[in-house]
Amino acid sequence: MPRPKKCRRVCGPPGCSEFAPRGSGCCGQTVCMGLDEYEAVRLIDLEGLQQEQAAAQMGVARTTVQAIYNAARRKLADCVVNGKTLRIEGGDVEVCQTRAHCPRSGCCPRRDCQNG
Repeated sequence: MPRPKKCRRVCGPPGCSEFAPRGSGCCGQTVCMGLDEYEAVRLIDLEGLQQEQAAAQMGVARTTVQAIYNAARRKLADCVVNGKTLRIEGGDVEVCQTRAHCPRSGCCPRRDCQNG
């Protein structure tokens, strides 16, 4: 019996949840990225955190963050290279309720998952 999935803490949903290429070369296909994948990219690439720091902020193991991050990068590459639309939504996540107060610290206390 597999272990139950652990909620991943995210500081909030993106301001824009869908990105699509412009032009006639678009294929019309959509790739869905989970909020946890979005958060891993945000923390590691945009905020410049190490995987260990991102893992602590998301409330998961470093190896889990590494797997989430690698999956997100593959999806981003698929969208850019193949002209697909990227949609960010869903996942076993808990959204921080006090985002303004936790830009890099341990975020907020654990809350119930918001399965999307």
